[in-house]
Amino acid sequence: MSKKNQISAAITAEQSTAVLESINSINESLKHVLTINLTADDRLAMLKMGDKTLAFVQKALEYATQHESLRPAFLDLPEAKKDYELAASLQVVKQRLSALLRAVEDAEMMAGGEAYEAALIFYNSVKGAARSNIAGSQAIENDLKQRFPRRRRIEKPPVV
Repeated sequence: MSKKNQISAAITAEQSTAVLESINSINESLKHVLTINLTADDRLAMLKMGDKTLAFVQKALEYATQHESLRPAFLDLPEAKKDYELAASLQVVKQRLSALLRAVEDAEMMAGGEAYEAALIFYNSVKGAARSNIAGSQAIENDLKQRFPRRRRIEKPPVV
């Protein structure tokens, strides 16, 4: 059983403007970093550093710094350290943004679901009114019917 009216809020034009300006500010602050545009294939093929590999990378770079004799000549340690620091910094930003995005998605989903439910209640009422020949209801039903998102039925192959 669903709970009714779990969200009842509004975002003012000023709040919306402030949020969008903040997002623009984040983009501007990170524009020198956010220059990569990976394809889906790139994402699948490349190595990824996440929570589990963060400690490994950090420790390996510490050892590489401490044990020069074990470090291959072709390893650019200063660049590797720079990449690690950037990835670690971006991971913190990503975690905060992910939490924010999830909260925005949850609020959007709840508000949208409640609005959609209200629209369905009205649509079903209008359909009933049209069946009862209530003046003006047929035109509203016809208009809403054109806009109603219908799921396509998937044709099942005949059983042989």
